Amino acid sequence: MPHVTVVRADNPGPMTLDGTRSYVLRAPGSPSCVVVDPGPDAEEHLATLADAGPVELVLVTHGHADHTAGSARLHALTGAPVRAADPAHCHGGEPLRGGERIDAAGLRVDVLATPGHTADSVSLIVTGPDAVPVVLTGDTVLGRGTTVIAEPDGSLRDYLASLDVLERVGDGRVGFPGHGPAVEDLGDTVRAYRDHRLGRLAQVRSALAELGLDARDAVNADDGPDGPDVADAVVAHVYADVDPSVRRAARQSVVAQLAYLREEKV
Repeated sequence: MPHVTVVRADNPGPMTLDGTRSYVLRAPGSPSCVVVDPGPDAEEHLATLADAGPVELVLVTHGHADHTAGSARLHALTGAPVRAADPAHCHGGEPLRGGERIDAAGLRVDVLATPGHTADSVSLIVTGPDAVPVVLTGDTVLGRGTTVIAEPDGSLRDYLASLDVLERVGDGRVGFPGHGPAVEDLGDTVRAYRDHRLGRLAQVRSALAELGLDARDAVNADDGPDGPDVADAVVAHVYADVDPSVRRAARQSVVAQLAYLREEKV
């Protein structure tokens, strides 16, 4: 198994759990390392990552600021190229491509396009010399709870397809998420995620029926002056038990669920 060191940023919160997890990866005996997700622009955190080096390469799972705000500074500290699927988050490196293989720090890294949480989300299969792979999932699969289908470019349809991809590669493999502890069997966690998503989708259908709305009407209305009330009403039905601190995230997921249902009707 690759040597995986977690460097947790000091940015706890409702969306980041106990903080963003940056990862330092290297094969046993490798003098250099790969950093995954630099995290926030926090000097102490970035200095810890730089000191783990020499850093050969920096990879980014998706463009949210709690994963990327420190990218430019880490590039400046180490000179290592930063690569992400979205070119806006690259510094001195080329964009990542789904299906690409990277060899660095004695490791093989296979890039999986896993959009859904965001359009630019990727996961990484990391294999060491002993051929025992682990999977880094960014925010597509978390170590605790479930993730949000984030505005503006998250997609529930893409997300469910990405869960299918991760299920195929994750059975019996350890998953390292962007937030929360490692999951011992990624395949089992993905199946629980899918069941949760489909259950929520059924609840949204039920809420729409109780409100006397069609999914197409709900999403189309969201563009008009009364639109926000539609999503808010569904949130009140389906997510009444969630903490107010994550209500905005729940609303983002509802908007994505309504869009998914509208696509079913087209």
